[in-house]
Amino acid sequence: MTQRHETARRPKQVHLAAHFPGVNNTTVWSDPASGSHIDFSSFASLARTAERGLFDFFFLAEGLRLREHKGRIHDLDVVGRPESLTVLTALAAVTERLGLAGTVNATFNEPFELARRFAALDHLSAGRAAWNVVTTSDAFTGENFRRGGYLDRADRYTRAAEFLATARELWDSWTPDGRPQPFAHRGRHFSVEGEFTAPRSPQGHPVVIQAGDSPEGREFAASAADVIFTRHGTLEAGREFYADVKGRLAKYGRSADDLKIMPGVTFVLGDTAAEAQEKATEIRREQVSPQNAILALEQVWGVDLSVYDPDGPLPDIDPDPDSDLVQGRVKITDPFAVAAKWRALSEAKGLSIRQTVIETTARQSFIGTPDRVAADLTEFVRTDAADGFILVPHLTPGGLDDFVDRVVPLLQERGAYRTAYEGTTLRSHLGLREPVWKG
Repeated sequence: MTQRHETARRPKQVHLAAHFPGVNNTTVWSDPASGSHIDFSSFASLARTAERGLFDFFFLAEGLRLREHKGRIHDLDVVGRPESLTVLTALAAVTERLGLAGTVNATFNEPFELARRFAALDHLSAGRAAWNVVTTSDAFTGENFRRGGYLDRADRYTRAAEFLATARELWDSWTPDGRPQPFAHRGRHFSVEGEFTAPRSPQGHPVVIQAGDSPEGREFAASAADVIFTRHGTLEAGREFYADVKGRLAKYGRSADDLKIMPGVTFVLGDTAAEAQEKATEIRREQVSPQNAILALEQVWGVDLSVYDPDGPLPDIDPDPDSDLVQGRVKITDPFAVAAKWRALSEAKGLSIRQTVIETTARQSFIGTPDRVAADLTEFVRTDAADGFILVPHLTPGGLDDFVDRVVPLLQERGAYRTAYEGTTLRSHLGLREPVWKG
C-alpha cells in the first residue's frame, strides 16, 4: 500500500507546537520553577522537551520595543531577551527534527536581508525554518528605526504581502539544481534587483506562519501563509474560524491542506477534574496579581487608576480613547465598548476589578485530567475546529514536561498523534507540499 493511501486512511492527526513567550503576560513568576527568559539553557530545555514530544515546531515570539506603562518599562516585559533568529540558529545545533519558527516583523525590515537570514536558518537546520510574519502599526515602535513613523492597518498588510512575495521571488531565484539567476522586483513598497546569495533551501521555502484574527489577517493567511496562529480557543469559535479561513483558500488556487490552523492554547492538568480546576484558578490568580489587575484596567481606560482598590468595583469614569498612558501594545479599537462589557459582567456576577480581569482574560483553554485533555484536543481536530495547537505554558522552561509525559502518550494511543517523526523537514511534519519552483 502506498504512503498516500495509508495517509488517506489514517484519522486526522493532531499537530502540536511549543510557544516560548516574548512580550510576556502569562508566566507565573512567583512559582519556584519559573526560570530565565534570557539564558540559552531555557530555550534549549523547552525545545528539547518539544522534540521529545515529537512536536512540529518551537515557536519563538518577539517584540521590537519594550512596552511602556506610565513612562516606565511594562512590569511583565522581559528585558535583555536575545534576538529570535540568533536563538533559533543556536537551537538548530542542539535539536535534530524540531521545526524552528521565529517571529520577525515585516514593517521594519527589508526583504533581501530577511530572506537571506531565513534561508541561512533553513540550510543550517536542514530544512526546519519557519517565519512568523507580523506587522506593526504604531509610531512608538517605529521610533526605534530610521524610517520611523507607522503604517495604517490596511497599508501594513499590503506591505507585508509584497514583502513576503518578494522574499519568495528571492528564494526562487536559484534553480533547484543549484544555479543562481538574476532577480528584479518592482512594486509599490519595494524595488530590488541583483543576485540572491543563498541557494534554494532544503524545504524550497521556509514555512510561513501568520498571526491574525482580523478580516485582513485571515485574507493574508488564506492567500500566502502555511500556518495561521489564532486565539480562537473554544470549540464553536474554532469551527467558525476554521470554516471561514479554509473557505477563502480556493480563490487563491489552494486546497484546505495547504494551510494549517493552529490556535494558541494553554492547559492545566490534574489527577482529577476538581484538582485541575483548582490549579487553574490558582494559576490565574498568580498571573493577575492586584497590581497587574489595575495595570490591565488602565490599558482599557487609558487613565491612571492606581487609587482604585483591586478588590473593589470597577471605575465609573469613561475611558480616554486618546491616551498615551500605555505604549507598545495594540490599541483597543473601542475602549468604551470594552469598559461597558466589563462593567456589565462585574455587576451581573458581583465581581471586583481583579476578579473581572481574571474572568475576561482567562487563558486556560484545556483543563482536566490528561485523558480529558487528550480527548478534547482530538475532538477539536477531528471536528474541524483546528488542525493542531500551539501550546503556551505558564512556566518556562519546564511548563511542557507534564504535557509531553502524560498527554502525548494518550494522543498516541488514540491514533491521533505520531509515534515518530516520519520526515526530516518542517514541511514534512506539517504535511505541507514543497512549493513549486517559479524561477
